[in-house]
Amino acid sequence: MGKIKQYEHLLPHRITKGVCMFTNQRLDAAFREAFPIIFDDTSKFVFFGDVHRGDDSLSDEFGRNRFIYDHALNYYYEGGCTYVEVGDGDELLEQPQFRHIYTAHQTTFELLKKFFKAKKMILLFGNHNLQIRDQRYLEKNYYTVHDEVSETDEDLFPGLVAHEALVLIHKDTEQEIFVVHGHQGDTLNDQFWFFSFFMIRYFWRFMHILGVKYAASPAKNKHRRHKVERSFNRWNAKHDIMMICGHTHRAKFAKYGEAAYFNTGCCIHPRGITCLELTYGDISLVSWRMHSRKDGTLYVKRTVLQGPDPIEIYHKPMTVEDNLIKEKQHKPKLKPKEDTTHDRS
Repeated sequence: MGKIKQYEHLLPHRITKGVCMFTNQRLDAAFREAFPIIFDDTSKFVFFGDVHRGDDSLSDEFGRNRFIYDHALNYYYEGGCTYVEVGDGDELLEQPQFRHIYTAHQTTFELLKKFFKAKKMILLFGNHNLQIRDQRYLEKNYYTVHDEVSETDEDLFPGLVAHEALVLIHKDTEQEIFVVHGHQGDTLNDQFWFFSFFMIRYFWRFMHILGVKYAASPAKNKHRRHKVERSFNRWNAKHDIMMICGHTHRAKFAKYGEAAYFNTGCCIHPRGITCLELTYGDISLVSWRMHSRKDGTLYVKRTVLQGPDPIEIYHKPMTVEDNLIKEKQHKPKLKPKEDTTHDRS
């Protein structure tokens, strides 16, 4: 029980009181509190979700794709993109010490540090790294790291703040894009997060090394994955807003005329990684994989799987009544951050 008390403050307030929150309620709450960012048709974003950086042990599924991921990060940094991590960036359920994750993937964090220094890195928390919603945890683990070579503490992400959700607001059209991890309302990974935490940390972590997958995860369970997606589609249809999520590990690109639900996929597929690009007003689903040339040399290839489609096709013009409702229900508490990514590469 002492361990539960240690992490109780990370759980949604209503959950700690034993009151069940359904998907609609959780998403409504996340949307109301979402961090606002202004963008326009010159802005460039890349959305990665479910990276699951681990400790480079046998259970670290990110390890096999880290060089692909690092290559993609460098591509987007050189291209002037803002990096948005849509939850579950670090595997903090299985790995209790962030410093082990940092040591295992120091090169990757040096690349992320470039985005952070350029003020082009935004982190959301998911159910596998819920700890980072606690500013004290970030200050202790992410602000500085210990360099084992120089034996000194060095800055990593000083002042970093993690959000539950973002809402991108188009400067001219006022079109909104809601970005959230997607565990909200998924009972085992939200309301009963503490149960999943202990099951994964103290049982499934070791079973994972033997190749056994965690059955409660929507990424490993087809029925649960489709159930989560249906819930999000219903919320999306009700609010008529573009959504970018992760959590299920299944990449999704909405077609014109259907619910505008997009999913980043993940970075732990056996053969590569996927992400979403939002550049110059267009959205695309992209994969990065290893390929071979005729001479046997290997290279990393970027492939556009779907799109690019203009985001305006998913935008419903707001009526006067809609605007009045919006003013009453969605008042951002924080001043919108202006995206400064304007140069074409």
